[in-house]
This record gives sequence, structure tokens and C-alpha cells, in this order.
Amino acid sequence: MDAPDHEEGVTSQAKIRRFVIAASQSTGFNFQCESLQGEQPARAGRFSTAHGEVRTPAFMPVGTQGTVKAVSPAQLAEIAPEVILGNTYHLGLRPGDALVAKLGGLHRFMAWDGPILTDSGGFQVFSLSSLRKIREEGVTFASHIDGSPQFLSPERSMEIQRNLGSDIVMALDECPPGQLERPKLEASMARTTRWLERCRKSPLDPHQGLFAINQGGTHLDLRRDHLHQILELDARAPFQGFAVGGLSVGEPKEAMNATLAEFVRELPMDRPRYLMGVGTPEDLLFGMEQGVDLFDCVLPTREARHGRLLTSRGRLNLKNARHRESDRPADPDCACYTCRTFSRAYLHHLLRSGELLGSTLNSIHNLSYTVQLTRAGRQALLEGRFPDFARRTRELWNTEEP
Repeated sequence: MDAPDHEEGVTSQAKIRRFVIAASQSTGFNFQCESLQGEQPARAGRFSTAHGEVRTPAFMPVGTQGTVKAVSPAQLAEIAPEVILGNTYHLGLRPGDALVAKLGGLHRFMAWDGPILTDSGGFQVFSLSSLRKIREEGVTFASHIDGSPQFLSPERSMEIQRNLGSDIVMALDECPPGQLERPKLEASMARTTRWLERCRKSPLDPHQGLFAINQGGTHLDLRRDHLHQILELDARAPFQGFAVGGLSVGEPKEAMNATLAEFVRELPMDRPRYLMGVGTPEDLLFGMEQGVDLFDCVLPTREARHGRLLTSRGRLNLKNARHRESDRPADPDCACYTCRTFSRAYLHHLLRSGELLGSTLNSIHNLSYTVQLTRAGRQALLEGRFPDFARRTRELWNTEEP
């Protein structure tokens, strides 16, 4: 990265266009857009939650079952993500949202005092395919744990998330697969709108903010139609943010990018914009260029467990024999605990030996790199040099051997 971690040192010479677009005071989140780059949609912003301020753009590590895989809360605190995720489907089944509530909520349960976003559970339920049945009331499905019958409705999703006590609550949507034929996609969108209205009518705790999810696949006209439906509901009582769902679910990357390039800027400017389930370094950089504020993905920790590292010089495969005697850090430009402490040779040894520490150290690095990529992008936006930052980042990925 070629930018510092923090915002000190920003000068008037940076010619930053700063302005505030405050959401309705009733939202409580009060999103502020701090920087725009000329006519480009890329932006830096911030909003408040009961558990701290969130500075954007930001990558959110995924803690599906109340833990970011292989990483302790203390290690995660050093990485310092703005937000982390928990999952309604998994935590509702095990250990159960009522138990989490009894023990003080998800923040206390997992010993994390920063902002938490909880997914609605929709993506997990709809990915079960043969194990679930969709009705207007909700979705019946078989638990992946023991096969027991379960039911998830908009009201139940809100109840689980209220019990978990997350700061950002996601509405339950129907998440269709990529390349779904248009008539079925239109029917799915209509159900998502009806479910969104039911989600909004369900009680949440005062500190919780509800994000609406936009669907429509790669059809721009359907995306716009669905956004219009959401904004009609928003006019009656504002949502605290808007998410783009239904991408990175099997459609070609070119189609996803074309949709983002045309559509993200049409989302309301006065609320956070969240691109769901997208997290490769290339996708993060492209998303930031289009004005996305929040990202999440399991990719950094999943790749780490297989010995594949994300670095400022491109991807690094620790299985390769050339790392066996290398005394170099995984990424010489990274200041994470892994890179400042251990050699590639040691990480290669842990991977070959099947040691659990390898997954932890690799995950610390991949999460640090991914969080820092969005943080450096934010700094570049504040200093008015984002196009140069994006160009240089891509040059390093494409021209230098990791």
C-alpha cells in the first residue's frame, strides 16, 4: 500500500471537496460523504453506530458463526476492521438467538465491541436448493446440522437479528441464482419487495439500522424498477442503507462489472451503499471506483486456509517449492503481525505440516491486506489522488512477481 493507515496529515493543498449529506435524523446513522473525485462516483464517507463510527470505503470480515475463522478477537482488533459480520441463519440454528440474547447479545458473546452487521440468512437458505421450499409466508428448509425442519420468514429474520443485537440489520430477500430467466427473476423481485415491507414493520432495538437489498440480476431495467419500489417504501420511513444483492452468484464477471458501473451511482447518495458477497482485491478496487462504501466476502480467510495469500504484488501460493527456503516476508509492503514476524519459509512449513497456526497467520495477513486496501483507497480519496492510487495498485498486481 502507498498510503498511511490514518487520516492525519491531510492538507488544504489536497483540494478535497468535502461536504455533508446527512440522512434523516430519524435514521441515527447520519451518513456523511466527505470526498468526491470530480465527476467520478468514487467517494469516502462515514456513519455512526452505537458501537462506533464506520469509515468508508471499508471491507467487512465475515464471522459467520460468531467468529472470523482462525482469528481471535485480539488479533482482529489489531487488524481493526470497521465492521464485522455475523450470520442469522447459522447463529439462529446454533447456538440459537435466544441463548445469545440471554448471554448479553452477539457483541458480548463473541467479545467484539465494534460495529456488527448481520446477514438476513436469505443467501444461506436459498443456497440449500433441494432442502427448501419458498412460500409467500417465508421459506421452509431442513437444517444442515441435523435435518430438522425450520422456517424463516421476514419477521423471524428480524427477530433473530434483534436478539443478536447487531448494529446493521439486513432485510430478508429472495436471492436468485445468476442467469435466472427473466420472468422468474421478476417474480422473485416482487416477493423481495413485499418481504422488505414486512421486515420494516417488525420491531428492532433503537440502536439497530435496517438495510434494504436491491435485486434484479444483471438487468439494469429490473434493478431500476426494484430500486423505485424500495424508494417508495423509503419515502414513508427511511432505511439506513442500501445493498446491492444478487451479484457474484454465477454471472460472468464482465456482466457484474457492467451492472455496477451503471447502477451503483443511482443508489441514494445520503446512505451507505453495500455490495454483498464481493471481496477479491480486483473487485474491491473496481467497486470503490463505482462508489461502493461497504464490502464483505469469505475469500480472504478461505484462501488463507489453502495457503493462498493476497499481496500488494499479486497472489502468492505458499505451496510452491520456491518458498521452502525463502527468508522474505509474505508481502514486504505489509506491516501485519504475520509479515513483520515470519518468513515465507515458515509459512510454507506450517502449510506442508498441516499446522493450525498456518491458517491463523495466513488469515491475519489476508484480512490485513484486504482491510488495508479499502483503507488506503479511502485515504487516497481524501487526499484527491484516488485515480493514481488505483492505477499504481493495478500496476503492482500485474507487473511484479510476488
